[in-house]
Order: sequence, then structure tokens, then C-alpha cells
Amino acid sequence: MPQIEAIQNELRAQGLDGWLFYDFHHRDPIAAHILGLESGGLGTRRWFYLIPARGNPQKLVHRIESRALDALPGAKLVYAGLDELRRNLTRLLRRVKKVAMQYSPRNAIPYVSMVDAGTVELVRAHGCKVLTSADLVQKFEACWSAEQYRAHLTAGRVIDRVAQEAFLHAAQHVREKSRLTEYDLQQWILAEFRAAGVVTEEPPIVAVGAHTADPHYEPLAAGSSAIRAGDLLLLDIWGKLNRPGSVYYDVTWVGYLGKKVPAEYAKIFSVVSEARDRVIAFVQKSLAAGRVLQGWQVDRIARDVIGNAGYAKYFVHRTGHNIGQQVHGNGANMDSLETHDSRQILSQTCFSVEPGIYLQKFGVRSEVNVYVDGQEARVTGPVQTGILPLLA
Repeated sequence: MPQIEAIQNELRAQGLDGWLFYDFHHRDPIAAHILGLESGGLGTRRWFYLIPARGNPQKLVHRIESRALDALPGAKLVYAGLDELRRNLTRLLRRVKKVAMQYSPRNAIPYVSMVDAGTVELVRAHGCKVLTSADLVQKFEACWSAEQYRAHLTAGRVIDRVAQEAFLHAAQHVREKSRLTEYDLQQWILAEFRAAGVVTEEPPIVAVGAHTADPHYEPLAAGSSAIRAGDLLLLDIWGKLNRPGSVYYDVTWVGYLGKKVPAEYAKIFSVVSEARDRVIAFVQKSLAAGRVLQGWQVDRIARDVIGNAGYAKYFVHRTGHNIGQQVHGNGANMDSLETHDSRQILSQTCFSVEPGIYLQKFGVRSEVNVYVDGQEARVTGPVQTGILPLLA
């Protein structure tokens, strides 16, 4: 059941007349999650659900899928033909002038841009000004409860342990000169997750050598590289507890399968870690001073550090992403590159800080999670201070 009263309070605070949810063929998972609708089932006809700033919600559904929104409160309007849809949409929106939808002007925040352009045009034709729901989505989708924060820390302890044991596992195979591939180590990590009650949407990234220069490298059963002495080994591991409502923990560590880390690797890690640490300090100082922070501002800090070191063109992704019940959540991202994320970083939200430099022969990334609680921001796990020499 959606938090109708809380949503209405936020609508009034933002000067909006309503929040109009719309779906067709289950194209808007944000709407389903915020409204508490079960996934699956028929979705072959369009529906609308309006939460007004004042008064009772209303729904508009097709006659042959008339029960689609029965789990939600509010009066029901039904339609069959296009003319009836338009007439009833007029009734639905008759007191609404400014309405939020899962829409983003010029697709500036594509993560919330779920409503097609034609539907936005249809709503505008009924005299409504359509505004983005990006901040509303963040408020009701990205903010954690105290229980979720505790679940994040619990998952983090498991994941940090597994990451360190994965490095030891790889080092043992190298010492014994027994074959272990990137894919083998990935599957070993997943087995450890299952044993500890941790689940993940997608398997972790395990990369050696030139594969570390691919930020989203995916080792496959056929064709993944063997892990050998002298390899740089990057582990990007994320997971959450196997329980309803749990949230992710997502970190990246780098190790070297040798006794002494080569200078070229250490140099790049020092730049990346400085960018990471500068971001953390910036966020902490800004929030402690009571300043409003937007995602793009955080990204600029890391980008300036890496750019000043001469590696700007090798930092090819955003500095961080929101973390929630999905590893890439629906809150503000630390991004001024791929998008200009102007969403405010809210209290009770969590995001990754993961600058990286990706050269032709190798790449380095360091990732931590930062949780914001009022005017405080804290890293929720250990911070890597140097590439780990795994055969020392």
C-alpha cells in the first residue's frame, strides 16, 4: 500500500497538484514499487493512477483489465475505446494543473524517464503542466529505513570477508600453479554468497590484466582469462541479504599477484584513491556545514583530481551511483559526465564513490559506499589504501 498521506504532504511541499502514475506492459517498475503493486500479471492495457495533493486518489483502467488497480485506494473510472479514455482522463485531471510523472525534460535523468513522449503529450493536451517526478521518486524509493541500513552493514561484513578470501583463494592457486580462471573465481564468490545468505542481481566482476581496463567486464565460462603470477586482479562485488526489502553493498578492491606492486600500478591507484578520498571529504564537510549537495557537484571533485593528474580521458564513467534494493538505485547519482544529475543528495540515502582510470593495458578502480544521515556522511566499510600484494 502506498504512503498516500506522506506523498500528499510532499506534493504540497513541492507546490504540485498531483502525482500521476501511468503504466503499459509493465514498463514502469518505479510505479509498481512505489504503489506496492505485485509484479507480473496482465498488463496489456494502459492504466493511470492519480494521487492528488489534496483529496482521494483516483484510478483509470481498461474494462477488460478493470481489476488492475483494485489493491489501491480511490474511486475507479473505466474505459474501453480511445474516446472514452480521453473523456475519463479529462475527469481525472480536471483539478490538476501541475502534475508530476516519471518523465525527465530532455531525458536529463534517464533513470526516471519511464513515460513515453506521446503519453506526456496526451496529458499536456488536457491542460496539465507535466513536471519530473525525479525528486519524489528519490524521496519514496531511495531513502532507507533503520532496518535497511543495518541489513546493508550485515551484508557488507559478508562481502568484505568474501572479497579478501577471494584474493587469498587466487593467490593459493597461483602458488600451487593450479589453473583458476576469472570465471572460476567469480563462481567461487557466488558459492560463498549462497552459503552466507547473500544474493545478487548480477554476478561480480572478476578481471585480470587488460580486462581490468573494461569497467563492466563480464567473465564467461568460455574464454575468460586464467589468473597468473604478475596479474593485476580487480574484484567488483555487490550483494544484499536474502530477505524482503534488503539493500545492496557494493565495493571494488584491487590486488596484485606478486610480492611487490609495480610502480605503474601503484601510481594509478594513488590518483584514484586521492580522488575517492577528496570526494568523501567534500561530502562530509559540505553536509556538516548544512549545504545542499547535488550529485553532479560530487562527481566534479573526483573528475578534477583525475584531470589534474593528466588522466581525464581515461575516467569514462560517473563517480558513483545510488544504492538501494537494486544495486543501481533510484536516488541521486554522482554524475556530471553521463548526465548532469541535479538531484539533491537526501538524508537516509546511500551511494557509491568509485573513481577509476582505464588505460589500454590495465585499469584501476576503488569503490566504497557512503551513507548520508542528516548532516553526517560515513563510509560503511573498510577503505583500501594501496593495491594488495597477494604473494608477499
